[in-house]
Order: sequence, then C-alpha cells, then structure tokens
Amino acid sequence: MNAPPTPDPSAILAEPVFAGGRSKPFAELTAAEARARAEELKAATGWGPTAKVASVAMAWSEFARLMEEAGAETVADLEPDAVSERAQKLWIVPPGGSLL
Repeated sequence: MNAPPTPDPSAILAEPVFAGGRSKPFAELTAAEARARAEELKAATGWGPTAKVASVAMAWSEFARLMEEAGAETVADLEPDAVSERAQKLWIVPPGGSLL
C-alpha cells in the first residue's frame, strides 16, 4: 500500500482557516492561534465519536510548540516541508487527500 502523496506546501499555506475571529490563509496563522486551536479541540474531546478529536488537538499542540521553538511568527515562517508533513494531522488538508 502506497502512502498518499505529500500535499503541495503552497496549496497548504493558501488553505483558509478560521482564527482570530476571521477566516485567513493558513500561512497567516500565528503560534498563539495554533495554541488556541489546540486548546479548543482539547476541550471538545470526550468519549465516543469525539474521542478522535484528541489526536487532532495533540497535533495542533505539537504544531504550536514547533512554531514557538522555531521562532516562527506565522506558519509562513516555517520550512515548507515541516508544514507539508503536518497538514493532514492538523486537518488543514483531509487525511488521505479527500473527505469523499
């Protein structure tokens, strides 16, 4: 079984996300907004179907930590490969490349 192709970094950076009260390109997301997303998802984690949200919350927490350690003000300040490697775990692009 082949792994799905790694998404194109420029397409990932252009994906819209909701943060800071508005929709914006993923590239503009700050470390604080990534941390807030992790906390929001962690709070939504429960049992049953919502238990799966825990892995996405953890991915956002790790991503925020990566941004902080790299000194990145926004996602655009990270290495493109670092963004591509994490995009599916963050659900910026759906795992496997499609929700269908």
